Amino acid sequence: MVVATIGRTTELNRFLDSAVNQNYGNIEVIIVDQNKDERLHEIIQSYQDKLQILHLKSESGLSKARNVGLEQATGCIISFPDDDCWYPPQLLHSVLSLFATAPEKDGITGIVVGEDGVPSTGRWASKSGFFSWKEVWTRGVSVTIFMKKNVLEKIGFFDEKLGAGSGTRWGSGEESDLLIRAIKNNFRIWYQADLEVGHPKTVVAYNQKSFDRSYLYGQGFGKVLQKHKFPFGLTLYCLSRPLAGSMLSLLQLKLKKAKYHFLGFWGRLKGWAC
Repeated sequence: MVVATIGRTTELNRFLDSAVNQNYGNIEVIIVDQNKDERLHEIIQSYQDKLQILHLKSESGLSKARNVGLEQATGCIISFPDDDCWYPPQLLHSVLSLFATAPEKDGITGIVVGEDGVPSTGRWASKSGFFSWKEVWTRGVSVTIFMKKNVLEKIGFFDEKLGAGSGTRWGSGEESDLLIRAIKNNFRIWYQADLEVGHPKTVVAYNQKSFDRSYLYGQGFGKVLQKHKFPFGLTLYCLSRPLAGSMLSLLQLKLKKAKYHFLGFWGRLKGWAC
C-alpha cells in the first residue's frame, strides 16, 4: 500500500488503524511523506509493532510521491490509498479472492463510499466486469485501484506531469491515465461494483479555492482525453457535461455553482486543446 501524505495526521491514523484491522495480515505500508517537518514520526513509531511500515520522504507532487513509493514496493499487488481514506476490514481479503478466482485479472477497481456507506465520488457503473480504456471514468479512482506489480513494471509508473501538486496545470487524471495505459497494453482490469473503499465526501463550498480546483482538475481531465486520443463523440460528451451543469445551475439562479461547473468545462476544454 503506497500512501502519499502531506499535512494530515488524524486522517492517517484512521487509515493505519483500518490497515491493522484487515482480516489479511501480509501487508506492507509504504508511507511517502511530503511534509517538511517530522510530524509523522511518533505516529509511525506507534504502529511499528502492528504493521510493516517503510517511511520515505519525497518532494511535492502526488504522482511523484507514489512513484517514490513504487520504486521500493516489494508486494506482488499494489494499491494507492489516500492518507484520508480507510479500508473496510474485509477489503484486502475480498481483493485477493477476486484475483484468486480469475488469474487473468491484472488489476481490480471498486467504488468509493463515505462514512454513511453511500457512494461519495464520481458516477459509478452498476455492473461488474472487465472494462475498456474508454470506460475508466466510471470504474475507478486511485484509492480503489489494486494492480499487479508486473503490470506497473511493464507500463511504467504514474505520469508526474499529471495530478495534484505536479507543478503543471494538469491537476488530475493520473489514475485514469494509469488505467488507460494498462488496458492499452493488453492487461485486463476488472471493475467490482460492490468493492468499497471509504473516503470523506467532498463538500464544495463554491469559493475561490473550489473554483481554482475545478479549473485545475478540469485541465487534467482534458489532458487525458487529448493524450489518449479519445473518440470525438466521447470527447464531446465529456467536455459538455460540466457545461450542461453550469447552464442548469444558471437557470436555477445558483450563480456560484454555475461558475464552478463552467470553470470545470473551461478547464477540460483548455486541457484537451493544448
